[in-house]
Amino acid sequence: MKAVTWCAPYKVSVENVPDPKIINRRDAIVRITSTCICGSDLHLYDGCIPFMKPGDVMGHEPMGVVEEVGPDVDKNKIKKGDRVVVPFPIACGACFFCQRGLTSCCDNTNPKAYLGDHVLGQPTAGIYGYSHLTGGFAGGQAQFLRTPLADVNLQKLPEDLEDHQVVFLSDIFPTGYMAVQHCNPQPDDTVAIWGCGPVGQFAIRSAFLLKAAKVIAIDDGKRVPSRLKMARDAGAITIDFSEEYVYERLLELTGGIGPDICVDAVGMEAHGYSPDALYDKIKNLTMLETDRPKVIRQAIHCCRKGGTVSIIGVYGGLSDKIPTGALMNKGLTIKTGQCHVHRYVPELLDHIRHRRIDPSFVVTHRLPLSQAVEGYKMFRFRQDECVKIVLDPAA
Repeated sequence: MKAVTWCAPYKVSVENVPDPKIINRRDAIVRITSTCICGSDLHLYDGCIPFMKPGDVMGHEPMGVVEEVGPDVDKNKIKKGDRVVVPFPIACGACFFCQRGLTSCCDNTNPKAYLGDHVLGQPTAGIYGYSHLTGGFAGGQAQFLRTPLADVNLQKLPEDLEDHQVVFLSDIFPTGYMAVQHCNPQPDDTVAIWGCGPVGQFAIRSAFLLKAAKVIAIDDGKRVPSRLKMARDAGAITIDFSEEYVYERLLELTGGIGPDICVDAVGMEAHGYSPDALYDKIKNLTMLETDRPKVIRQAIHCCRKGGTVSIIGVYGGLSDKIPTGALMNKGLTIKTGQCHVHRYVPELLDHIRHRRIDPSFVVTHRLPLSQAVEGYKMFRFRQDECVKIVLDPAA
């Protein structure tokens, strides 16, 4: 089959690789009909996530049709011919964490758990196509995908919705939703969201679904003006940090108090024009810091006293100069985590079915899988007003 493989930093390739096979009795094989390039994939592309190996198949945002199931898969839940979306974290459904809906923290699905013990203190769940730190599983930017524990992980989809409406249930729609939902937003809350990439766009729309009073979106209008326009189209007030001082503008928009909820939808490769952003870039280039936490600092600084900072952007290592004094003295709550996708799919599918949101708004490009190399470059370097790319494995 054809698949997108990681070769080295800034180099991916579309290669012929062996077709996946049933290995364990609860596996299934899914024929992929749509799969996406995620902003988190760019961390792999840029070489920021450790434990990638040449030849690793990338991708963790796929959907498709079940082609084969293992003998122990519960056929009342998943059977051949079902149309499914594949959540990016792999859950067992039975451990302490899965029983509490914390599926991205599953204790049983990461066969490289010893790496997580050393790097993170405890391992994450297994994740498709996202380094050997998260299990070394082959990813979904391919024509076929092996899915372990299929009757837990594959989420059945209705036939009357288009791929572009439901494929984002694999990751970015639940991630953007959780970014706001786990902060317990109130009807009079102001939600500020740093980053208007795909996750940020879904966080903006999710804040409105969750009845927030005001949503403020922050991004770089000099580099990516189309993303700020997309945020405005959703009803958000926008701040262009290349032209405005974010802290002062947020105070102005909130009566001098600051936002109730501040969402970091950027992650480890944040950039900016301030001295601390330059500091991060230099330390990052000289291998003295793995992450660039510009947005975390600014969110803590801007959040109102007693508010909540939600870190949903991916971080992979160590960060400098986090303002713990402000964090503690302002009485802030920090909410973080890889998204627990499984718990949100039914609720978000209901929003889609009842037309409260059409997730296809975020798609700016659909490309054949064979053009994935060009797609990565387009997405990474923000060419052609690219916000989200969906790959078609059959084209």
